[in-house]
Amino acid sequence: DEHSRRGLVLSLLTGCKQICNHPAHFLKQGTGRIAGRSEKIDLLDELLGTVLSEDGAALVFTQYVEMARLVARHLTGAGIPHQLLHGGTPVREREAMVRRFQSERMAPDLGQPVVVDNRPGGNSAIGAREAARAPADGHTLFHANINNSLNDLLLNDPCCKLGEALVPITMLTSSPLVMVVPPSLGVKTLADYQVWARANPEKASFASGGSGAVTQLIGTKMNMIMGLKVLEVPYKAIGAEMPDLLAGHVATAYLAPVVVAQHIKSGRLIALGVAGSRRVPIIAETPTLVEQGLDGAIAMGWNGLFVPAGTPAPVIGRLQADIAAVLATPEFQKDARDLGYELGGTTTEEFAAYIRAELRRWGEVIRDAKLK
Repeated sequence: DEHSRRGLVLSLLTGCKQICNHPAHFLKQGTGRIAGRSEKIDLLDELLGTVLSEDGAALVFTQYVEMARLVARHLTGAGIPHQLLHGGTPVREREAMVRRFQSERMAPDLGQPVVVDNRPGGNSAIGAREAARAPADGHTLFHANINNSLNDLLLNDPCCKLGEALVPITMLTSSPLVMVVPPSLGVKTLADYQVWARANPEKASFASGGSGAVTQLIGTKMNMIMGLKVLEVPYKAIGAEMPDLLAGHVATAYLAPVVVAQHIKSGRLIALGVAGSRRVPIIAETPTLVEQGLDGAIAMGWNGLFVPAGTPAPVIGRLQADIAAVLATPEFQKDARDLGYELGGTTTEEFAAYIRAELRRWGEVIRDAKLK
């Protein structure tokens, strides 16, 4: 009867899940290795065939069989940890949020552990290269940021283009950079700064993350807009400029709100403007640069998740849906606001379009400034 059929289907699907959650069941005899995806599917189909042959009458309707096989394929690979490769130098507060994201939310939703593996260096290119080489099975995710997309513009032969070698899942967070200066400059406003920079060209400088970093490009863009020649001072890692900035050895920096908010509130740094389309709640008194007449002075720091090209579309779709659901929860919305971030959860298509727009916008700056 209907009740018996439903009960057997439920038992069958539970059995599939138990098998998928124990990789030892997939050890290939005589090889000592875990079976690949296609081999797992064959083993599951064999299991389903056995159950059907033992009691074919209970699953006489085709839709039950197809549903069972669909779920079996969906569960294939469960129990294999996800690796989340991160290419940048961790920012303490953001790292805490990412770790909470992966340990408390992402892992339970995916039904598998998620291991964060930091691979800094090469302006995030080292981590991207590792991710692009990984199997396209949905178990290796790359946590990319804007600098990865900028690498694609500056390198003659980029190893791992976003949108090509690495396919977007969804944006995680974004936030505008904040233009800050040390109090020792004696300026309080953007207008004061422009007067000071023209009067002190030998002292006017801005910190950057080096070639291809968004901090280099916004500093260059600001020179163009304001008609200044503020000297770039490159640093090797995110946060490395902070001691020099606080000491007044470098005159200007463009940093994330989470990095500078406390220094602004304590008076150790002066915020001259937000490089975004709207103000940031945690420093709401700071106007945007656009508000102050600098059209085009926009620089967003963003990051998101990617998978190697060739990852099946259904896998990407499931990852996007699960991650977007986590980002939409009230606790993560609060975490984001408290740190000055906006949470993403974009569709893969929306994220891909956003990246293309960023490449066009910054590509113009690179060409106009003849950066290499």
